[in-house]
Amino acid sequence: MRTPPRFDRGHTDDLMTYLAASPSPYHAVANAAERLEKAGFRQVSETDAWDGSLGGKYVLRGGAIIAWYVPEGAEPHTPFRIVGAHTDSPNLRVKPRPDSGAHGWRQVAVEIYGGPLLNSWLDRDLGLAGRLSLRDGTHRLVNIDRPLLRVPQLAIHLDRSVSSEGLKLDKQRHLQPVWGLGDDVRDGDLIAFLEQELGLPSGEVTGWDLMTHSVEPPAYLGRDKELLAGPRMDNLLSVHAATAALVAVATSGDGPSYIPVLAAFDHEENGSQSDTGADGPLLGGVLERSVFARGGSYEDRARAFAGTICLSSDTGHAVHPNYAERHDPTHHPRADAGPLLKVNVNNRYATDGSGRAVFAAACEKSGVPFQTFVSNNSMPCGTTIGPITAARHGIQTVDIGVAILSMHSARELCGAKDPYLLANALAAFLEG
Repeated sequence: MRTPPRFDRGHTDDLMTYLAASPSPYHAVANAAERLEKAGFRQVSETDAWDGSLGGKYVLRGGAIIAWYVPEGAEPHTPFRIVGAHTDSPNLRVKPRPDSGAHGWRQVAVEIYGGPLLNSWLDRDLGLAGRLSLRDGTHRLVNIDRPLLRVPQLAIHLDRSVSSEGLKLDKQRHLQPVWGLGDDVRDGDLIAFLEQELGLPSGEVTGWDLMTHSVEPPAYLGRDKELLAGPRMDNLLSVHAATAALVAVATSGDGPSYIPVLAAFDHEENGSQSDTGADGPLLGGVLERSVFARGGSYEDRARAFAGTICLSSDTGHAVHPNYAERHDPTHHPRADAGPLLKVNVNNRYATDGSGRAVFAAACEKSGVPFQTFVSNNSMPCGTTIGPITAARHGIQTVDIGVAILSMHSARELCGAKDPYLLANALAAFLEG
């Protein structure tokens, strides 16, 4: 194996900037698109006819982005190399009728999205972000990135059992944040506030997809700043690394032997079944249209898909120093020891022996060490977009990621070097 690449803290600094600027999937894809635009990529509309020109292109749909780079010499049947990830994270999302309150407190009605660690949202200063749908059919992103809401925890004096029996939260009654005082709760107050913040006329907003986020910025942690604490690393860490890898390959001047692709989907945390999720038609449609736009036939499409490989990049579990018994005794992934190869024989992950060889080759080429993750047999195993991608499109898929602690918390933790190591491995994979 080559010597591991020297750690470039600039990559992790940029990740911190990206995390802070991406409080919703809509912001995450907009910020990824901005990075791609600076590298010469151009947006194409799904409703327009596509041409077969060379270079970088991308499609935006809601909280999902598909980007690809067609190098000189690419044939219609040239296979793709895909890095798949997801843009959504567990959080508290605003209900259709958001205005509520009781006993002199004004509150915002929220619904639980995905599987968050609920206690991590208590007593935390929260902002509000997402997408507003306007009367003229357009959308506006909104990000109130200052302390606006808070889910107050019950004082221990009023629940002495919490020390002996643990914290028990009712998702309906105990997770509704407060954002002001007053008994006069009127429908439309929250949306009117957001219209005012954006300088929009009253009544201009007719729909919304809004969610809370912690306003505490990402930060280096530890004696030597060797740890990174921040929100939404599951899985914007992978989206950021994949975007950086795609830009690096597209601007290297060497010309990859495959067509490199970034596929970042929404709704992974609740099953991926949407028009912007991995279980939807978005990726397959974009890849097929790319083949056909370059003069390809259905036979070329079949050949391209048969040679395509996808790395499904999502965060995994580092061994927890306080709960080591929850991990497999022979697989203890550590922070800053390189990305994970994730394996589950029951296909909760898509990796098999052949896929392991693909990832091992990319890591060897880039000089990046890697680790293997497998669940404790007595613990249920999570899943990713990997098996969905493999089954839906019939393409070889390998599950990988970075080892973190506090997964699904409002604030997660990883080694500061691992995002950089992941990006290097992804670039080597995309080059082919």
